[in-house]
Amino acid sequence: MKALRYENEKLSVADVARPEVDDEALVRVTLSGICNTDLEITRGYAGFQGTIGHEFVGVIEELPEAVSETRPLGRAQFQEEHALTVGPLTRGQRVVGEINAGCGTCVLCRAGDPRHCAQRTVLGIVGRDGAHAEFLKLPVVNLLPVPDEISDERAVFTEPLAAACGILERASITEETRVAVIGDGKLGLLCAQVLATTGAPVTLVGKHQSKLQIAARRGIETVDVNRAKARTREFDVVVEASGSPKGFDLALDLLHPRGVLVLKSTFHGATELSSARIVVDEISVIGSRCGRFAPALDLLKTNAVDVESLISEERALDDGLRAIARASEPGVLKVLLRP
Repeated sequence: MKALRYENEKLSVADVARPEVDDEALVRVTLSGICNTDLEITRGYAGFQGTIGHEFVGVIEELPEAVSETRPLGRAQFQEEHALTVGPLTRGQRVVGEINAGCGTCVLCRAGDPRHCAQRTVLGIVGRDGAHAEFLKLPVVNLLPVPDEISDERAVFTEPLAAACGILERASITEETRVAVIGDGKLGLLCAQVLATTGAPVTLVGKHQSKLQIAARRGIETVDVNRAKARTREFDVVVEASGSPKGFDLALDLLHPRGVLVLKSTFHGATELSSARIVVDEISVIGSRCGRFAPALDLLKTNAVDVESLISEERALDDGLRAIARASEPGVLKVLLRP
């Protein structure tokens, strides 16, 4: 099969062996999305070697003979809290997949949440070949069915949308919480839309009018990054999703004393933080990485967020190198790959 791989500091579309079916499910990828993490991996982030990519929608090609009845928090929550039936998975079923595969035996895994399992592998990021390929493997318990109402072009956003939903697990947001999101890229736009579903007044800070307009069409206040500097100490919660070290300083400017700074950006290299400002203003700093897929699927099913406007273009997997180069260009949002 074809796969987009990063090995020995080189990116290539390679012919590799199709994964063998063992105790995991084999999924035929129908669409994958290029993420900023993919771009950072090609710059040395996480030291990953192998097939990159972790945003996907696909079809179950093969299932192991013995399927575990254990259900992770994603599928259990999907069934219990979102009124969507989750029965036994079958061949030919459309699915998305939680990207963290845990050991299955530690306290976290037994509680149904492998996102911080010390032995976990992470699709296309840590110790596990990823989604920019014709096929991938994941444990059956990681897979969630895609409702018929959600197209492939929307379903492929499940993982980054879940990451945006993850903020609500880490920070308390109510209708009275004044929230700012820094960064008008893919993640920032998704974070702003998710946070707006709480009823909280949300302000998206960015520098690209075309991107800010995507949020404005959803009723979200937008402000140019240069003008945002005048809004010192106005916000209760600031989400840093710009991918730029300058975003940290701006976030501290916008937060009032005892505010909450949520960090979403991950990138290669060190970042300086003003610890004195954090201590003096008693700022709470919270990291937020992966979220649960069930709330994201629910938002996609009810059309509560606009993801189509984030698609810049689609390319064939064979054209993966140019797709990565295109995704790296300023102003480009989501580039999709179709095997």
